[in-house]
Parts: sequence; C-alpha cells; structure tokens
Amino acid sequence: MCRMKNQIYKQVVLKFHTTRSYPCGYLPERLACSEVVAPECVIDTQVYGKLVQTGFRRSGQYVYRPHCGQCHACIPARVNVNTFMPTRAQRRSWKRHHHLTSKQHALHFKVEHYVLYQRYQAQRHAGTGMDNDSREQYCNFLLQSNVDSKLIEFYEADQLRMVSIIDELPDGLSSVYTFFDPDVTQASFGTYNILWQIECCKELDLSYLYLGYWIKENSKMNYKANFQPLEILINGQWLPFENAMEG
Repeated sequence: MCRMKNQIYKQVVLKFHTTRSYPCGYLPERLACSEVVAPECVIDTQVYGKLVQTGFRRSGQYVYRPHCGQCHACIPARVNVNTFMPTRAQRRSWKRHHHLTSKQHALHFKVEHYVLYQRYQAQRHAGTGMDNDSREQYCNFLLQSNVDSKLIEFYEADQLRMVSIIDELPDGLSSVYTFFDPDVTQASFGTYNILWQIECCKELDLSYLYLGYWIKENSKMNYKANFQPLEILINGQWLPFENAMEG
C-alpha cells in the first residue's frame, strides 16, 4: 500500500524572497504576505523536508510560508503518529470507509480526477475562486512537484470516491491536498483520509504526518486539532498543542 522511500538530506544554499501583500485566502478580511524560496533554487525531497520542519509548504513547485507581520493565525501542525490516539468518532469513520481500495500512482492528469475536483470545489469551496479552476490551474496546483510526491486514488467498487496528493519527507508524510465525492451522504472521507495517512506513516516507520496550517479562526482548517496529540510550531519550536494553547 505504501511504497515510498527515504533518502539522506544534503546541505544546499537557498535564497528567499518576500512577496507583496495580497488578499488572504484563509481570512478574507486580512492581507497576507509570504516568504518564498527563490525559483532558481533546486528543491528536492531532502531539502524540502528541512523546510517543512520550519513551517514551509508547497503549492505545486512554489515553496512558501506565511510572513504576515502582526498576524500569526497560520500555525504549522503535525500529528505524532507514534502516540496518536483516535477518538470514538474517528474510529467510526475508519470502520465506515475501511472497505475503500487505494491505488498509488506518480502524479498524472486524469479527466476522472479533474471532474471530481471540480465537483468538490463547487460544493465545498464555492466562491473562493478554486471552484473555477481551469485544467491548467489544477495541474499547476497539484500535479507539479520537484519532490517525492504520490497521487492516491480511493475507490468504492469501481467508483472513484477520493484523491489525495502526498509528499514523502525524511521524517514523515506531508498531506498536500485531498478532494472527495461531496455527494455521498453521511460520509467522512476527509477524516478517513487523515487516518489512512497516519497508518501509512506507521508502515513506513515515519514519525509525523504534516497537516499544513492550523487556523483557529477558519472553521475549514480548525478540524486538524481533532487529531491528537497534535504538535504545532511556535517561535521555531514544535510544541504539544495543548501546552501551547495553555501558554
């Protein structure tokens, strides 16, 4: 099921740039700014793994982290898979969808994936702009990568239910993006997918599942706090979620 491999990190020199302010995609009433790796720098899996440990993410070949002055709403989050304890609701989700079959591929375009992506965006993210993504935008966002990336299909019989893009890092997996069938009633595909990725980390003997940014003020990103024990990056240090919240 999980066939990815680790390699040794190599030291490289990177250059960084800061973008101009732009409308925030997570908190629309605010402006955002990003620190980005210069495009001429070569980012392979090992280099990217180090960057993720310091709060970077990627969108296609674009590697960035928030750099928004007084706003610190976007907090990098990861699950410690060795100590993760599923909740009762998560165990129900695992049982409900455990019959799905997964197929792992290299990144590639498939019309069936794109149609599902469009349906998902239209229902789950209407009005965000992503619901109007062209084929080119879709490919640039999800199918361009300089790191060890995989595309995972999840089928129910012969019906495609979900697609997930995952990067393998030296110490964990990074959950890039997942989209699923929005029309299946009483489904919890998103929860099941994170649980599946946690199990994949365990099979590969990797310690962490990187979930991107936890944003308390954005309900669509707040769900990540349900996967405990969660660790969040505060002032350059990974801390237990509960301890950091109490502080």
